[in-house]
Amino acid sequence: MRDDLRTIGALMRRGLNEILRVPAGAIPGVLAPTIFMLGLSAAFAEAARLPGFSADDFRTFIVPVGMLQGAGFTGAATGINLARDIEQGWFDRLMLAPAKRPVLLAGVVGSACLRCLLPASFLLIVAFGLGVSWPGVGALALAALLIMGLAAAAACYATVLALRFRTQQAAPLMQVGTFVAVLFTTAYVPRELLADWLRAIADVNPVTHVLEGVRQGFVGDVTWAATWPALLALAGLVAVFGALAVRGMRRQGF
Repeated sequence: MRDDLRTIGALMRRGLNEILRVPAGAIPGVLAPTIFMLGLSAAFAEAARLPGFSADDFRTFIVPVGMLQGAGFTGAATGINLARDIEQGWFDRLMLAPAKRPVLLAGVVGSACLRCLLPASFLLIVAFGLGVSWPGVGALALAALLIMGLAAAAACYATVLALRFRTQQAAPLMQVGTFVAVLFTTAYVPRELLADWLRAIADVNPVTHVLEGVRQGFVGDVTWAATWPALLALAGLVAVFGALAVRGMRRQGF
């Protein structure tokens, strides 16, 4: 157990060190959710006046969406970095290490869980500076837990693609997959205001439950009724994509 934890810690530190060594590569992912929030808030600020809209301020409604997008971008970046390591041969050497495949995956995914807090923190600083209401410490802690879970699921998904294609050219698939997962939810308006076809997709999209969990405190109170579906959805996403990623590692021929 101690050796496994040391291996996970080393891989997590390696992933985090990339922010310091190549800061230009991390800046777009950090800024994108904030730019997204500012652009949509400026264009659709009056949407909050629609009958049935569940928030008084559109910025308050859209901030959790930016947090999820930051987590998705971070997970996709993890897969892109892994594809680069595969192309350069470093990953092949890692596969020869006397470590369990789930342990190696945990190290890679763990770095994404921590890195996703960077764009979320920057977004919240800007949002609070613009007057977005304070959701409370408990709501922020829950939001952090949920976006870390989504980053883990996105990193596992991107890892599956990196192991399948073994090239950074698969980056668009990694990015589009996470973006679409967040897009087809109650991202822009409450469920009742969605078109019928989009409401049907949002109802079966597990990321919708995650978004509603993160949105607690920003819109409405934190309740167990909205929290447990988010936790269950994340557990399912991580379990499915995590199992596929481990399977992909075990099929690398080492």
